[in-house]
Amino acid sequence: MKTQKRIVTLLFVLVGMAIGYYYLPPLWPALGIKTNFAIILVIADIVIGGLIFWLLALAFSGWVLKLAHRIESNLAKKSPLYLIVGAVTTILGLALASLISIPLWRLQIPVVNNVVPILLMIIFSYFGFVLGTTRMEEWRKLFFARRDKAKDGPILKRQDDNYHHYKILDTNILIDGRIYDLVKTGFLEGTLLVPNFVLYELQYIADAGESIKRVRGRRGLDILNKLQQEKIVPIEMSDIDFPDIPEVDSKLIALAKKVDGVIVTNDWNLNKVIQFQNVQVLNINNLAKSLKPRVVPGEKLKVTVVKKGTERQQGVAYLDDGTMVVVEDGRYFMNKPIVVEVTSALQTDAGRMIFARPPHRGIENNKKGQKKD
Repeated sequence: MKTQKRIVTLLFVLVGMAIGYYYLPPLWPALGIKTNFAIILVIADIVIGGLIFWLLALAFSGWVLKLAHRIESNLAKKSPLYLIVGAVTTILGLALASLISIPLWRLQIPVVNNVVPILLMIIFSYFGFVLGTTRMEEWRKLFFARRDKAKDGPILKRQDDNYHHYKILDTNILIDGRIYDLVKTGFLEGTLLVPNFVLYELQYIADAGESIKRVRGRRGLDILNKLQQEKIVPIEMSDIDFPDIPEVDSKLIALAKKVDGVIVTNDWNLNKVIQFQNVQVLNINNLAKSLKPRVVPGEKLKVTVVKKGTERQQGVAYLDDGTMVVVEDGRYFMNKPIVVEVTSALQTDAGRMIFARPPHRGIENNKKGQKKD
């Protein structure tokens, strides 16, 4: 750390010496100082410029080092292609700024011929880097579309309105655990993105005082570790945060808009909020509902009545996928496997309910048996 600070201080001093050499000579005539030995004034210019920037280095070297480390850590997380494209487009920006600055250098206006070209180089290099790194998919299509078409013939577009590269996982989906099984099936494409603020919330839940919360939080962390270790699909951590937004759900929506991603959740309330935010959501509860087998009136089902219903001698049974089956006169078949006939089905926000009735002969026989008892 000390060596780095010395290097930054040295760079500050060298810049100050150069600025003093170029910009301090007009100071002496303005102050009425003249000498026959011009070399003395030149040395004074260099020393004063270096001294001023040495004092600035004492104040700002720590801040410069922190900024450099932050930039270094961010670049270390980027892919080599990202860095190469960014470097190339930055060089192109500098080259364009140099061409524009050639006429300015020839002018004899003090600020225009030296300060403006530097500003142009900074601005053009910045926009070159931004345009190169934020439009990587467009650059790839521009340079490699013809090659891909020549190799494979006509191919489908890999990215369109229905494709989103990032699938953003929220806290509930990791605690639920079914995301791991869904990923293993291979039906979820793209890259899974886990924001750091979701990870921090999982850690907070895992360290909670209540045992139930601790178990939930630890299960979410275990699922995340399994996804990272098994590498079934690409998974990335994101340090993008929104300090001005306190709620995690609102941060998820803001992140999805920023990276053009899809939020994967099982939170019913979050699902409703997202619908008003122009953000796409994948709700695995809706997926589970859509994959449940359909039943039609007249279809036969084999069930076991496990408890009484609320009215009309009803009994309640469940299918293997958890679907509730309300059986008319089911109280006469408690804890007995029976074959029932579907009369209707009802889809609700909580899930699907099936209404069925048992054979009439079975009802009569069970009524007689209960009367004898």
